[in-house]
Amino acid sequence: MHRRPAMAIQTHREFCPADRYLYDFGLCSSGNGFAQMDTKQDASYYGNWCNPTRRVVFSYVEGDCTTQVADTDEEFARLVRESAEWHDTHGYGPLRLDPGFNAELKAALIRVGLEDLLH
Repeated sequence: MHRRPAMAIQTHREFCPADRYLYDFGLCSSGNGFAQMDTKQDASYYGNWCNPTRRVVFSYVEGDCTTQVADTDEEFARLVRESAEWHDTHGYGPLRLDPGFNAELKAALIRVGLEDLLH
């Protein structure tokens, strides 16, 4: 049996009634180093973003906000890939990363090994 090593992920949850656009154009914008994690599930009440420099994955689901912070690039890439797998399994895939027109963000996603998930 193959076991994955345990990840050292910090997780913070809170409730923030709003919509995803608060994050799209604010905290989770490409200017702040976040790429949208685009899926078929995306709507005003649902969105996911990731920041490879800070190793953060942020999810907004009907006001429930989850922030996950990885200690290493490998853990960060695994978080993103697990999200992609979940979306595929539940019929909301494929997940694609959209760095916008931010060349540094795109380069950082490539550096951590996520080039195959880019739009």
